[in-house]
Amino acid sequence: MALSDWDAACAHLSKRDPILKRIIRDYRSSVLKPRGAPFLTLARAIVGQQISVKAAQSVWNKLQLAYPEFTPAKLARARVTKLRSCGLSERKAEYIRDLAKHFSTGRLDPSDWHSFADDAVIAELTQVKGIGRWTAEMFLMFNLMRPDILPLGDVGLLNAIYRHYNDKESMTLSEVGALAESWRPWRSVATWYLWRSLDPIPVQY
Repeated sequence: MALSDWDAACAHLSKRDPILKRIIRDYRSSVLKPRGAPFLTLARAIVGQQISVKAAQSVWNKLQLAYPEFTPAKLARARVTKLRSCGLSERKAEYIRDLAKHFSTGRLDPSDWHSFADDAVIAELTQVKGIGRWTAEMFLMFNLMRPDILPLGDVGLLNAIYRHYNDKESMTLSEVGALAESWRPWRSVATWYLWRSLDPIPVQY
């Protein structure tokens, strides 16, 4: 998704949705930027699951010190005890190793993904232990820069929608999905600005 696409997305969303028009106007200088290499992006996503951003960064820093050459080949052979000494739980240590094995053996090949449909990439990624649909959707948005992702499992997105569209009252996922239909084919961009409406400063991974 190039900058010209982003501009087109903002114009489309502003025309179709007056609430998004206001939010985009208020946070227009903030744009979604691609994250790092696929393996690193997914490894960091696993590290950050169910812990604070600060705690995740601390664990990641320790992993980088323990494994200066942070590659699939190296991590596939890593000992669980050493990974745990960096602050990972035993389960997350196994997840990291499983991810590394998928990459090092070629079971996951990022060079193919640019030609895959969104659901096909999700199906590939969720074969890895510890990667569910939400993590796969974040990868599609932040690494592959897919323009039309609506992560219905994301609490921040749902809270923003409740606040702006339903007087802070909850909605069913079907209702949220129906509301977001008018945002196609730019639901990733709509999601980005709804996140910004709750937290103007994007989290840096």
